[in-house]
Amino acid sequence: MPACQYFCGTQAHALSRRGFLGAAAALGLGGFANAAATKELTKQHKRVLVVFLAGGVSQLETWDPKPNTETGGPFKTIATSVPGTHICELLPHTAKHMHRLAIVRGLNSQNPDHGIGEKIMLTGRKPEAGLEYPHIGAVSAKVLGNSSGLPGNIQILPNGGGGFGKSDATFLGPKFGAVSLGNGKPPADLARPAAITDAADRQREEFRKKLNDRFAKSRKSAATDAYTESFEQAERVFRQSDVFDVSKEDAKLADRYGRHDFGRHLLLARRLLEAGVSYVKVSHSNYDTHHENFDFHIEQLGEFDRPFATLLEDLHERGMLETTLVVVMSEMGRTPRINHLYGRDHWSAAWSVALGGAGIKGGAVVGKTNATGTAVTDREVYSAHLFHTYMRAVGVDPTKNFYPNDRPVPIADPHAAAIDEILA
Repeated sequence: MPACQYFCGTQAHALSRRGFLGAAAALGLGGFANAAATKELTKQHKRVLVVFLAGGVSQLETWDPKPNTETGGPFKTIATSVPGTHICELLPHTAKHMHRLAIVRGLNSQNPDHGIGEKIMLTGRKPEAGLEYPHIGAVSAKVLGNSSGLPGNIQILPNGGGGFGKSDATFLGPKFGAVSLGNGKPPADLARPAAITDAADRQREEFRKKLNDRFAKSRKSAATDAYTESFEQAERVFRQSDVFDVSKEDAKLADRYGRHDFGRHLLLARRLLEAGVSYVKVSHSNYDTHHENFDFHIEQLGEFDRPFATLLEDLHERGMLETTLVVVMSEMGRTPRINHLYGRDHWSAAWSVALGGAGIKGGAVVGKTNATGTAVTDREVYSAHLFHTYMRAVGVDPTKNFYPNDRPVPIADPHAAAIDEILA
């Protein structure tokens, strides 16, 4: 899909059974775990999938429509599979799966800036001087373990820019940093040159490890750890490269997802989750509709709707939805006020997030905005409440601590709690 040119121009847009058993299964240790046991172990592994609608999707054109009001825009509402719950008519396929989703309509994320808003939504915390908090991907990879040999934190980007070891892990360390797949492809130059044999490659790897170990004995640092982990992540990706090949999927299923980038990326996400990856984030861009908001949401949501509904059905049919938390979020919402360019601007004070699967109560709706969508009138929540909810949904106690430099840091903001109304 060609790059959209309607965004705001800011810099952000210028550019268990997890321990030994899981490791044994992932490594395929003979005589210990057969293929059936490995498959069952992977199936039971809790996972998180974030579908990130980058730029700021409009809550009024998705989960909290306000038809026939001065702020509502031209679209109607449609009934869903949950009696009494209506969403925007731009999501007809998703509407059929609302019994698998919950909607949080009273979100106040407190900052309408792209970069800061994304950080708030992905960390569950407002920025704080002197401490960078890990993103949900790194936290998920850390606390859920990994039943595959692949990296536990993978993000699929709509364009190029793939690579290893993003800083989203902060104090958790590079082992849990995101591996980015630009346009759904493994990072460039990952494959071993054809002229190098398996035996020669093993010898090279053994020699590299010896040199690394010798160097680390005298000069070990965070930088050397990051380098080592990035190299080992690359090796793991290379050795399981088949999981990235969506052409191996049934053609009819691929057609249901859609033969475009977003459909292919969601299908890849399902393959990664099925392989045992703990966290996958798929980005769909660009929803920063400062002008012609309605035309662009017709286009963007038209591309989102059917593949997302297919994903939910596919996860359900494979028995994975009950262990996979699915979250649809942005870095913010859009203004109820329609500007002179028929667009909506940045808005964080009252918008919506949808989530389902894992420990989420399908069909639940919590929170309410006023008639024109300008303010939360019931059950206002913040990103911190969502982060607690995500952790609880996958069976993690969010009040437990990490200990960077022996300092206790709670997994989730201790001033908030989970949204119990949407937890099963």
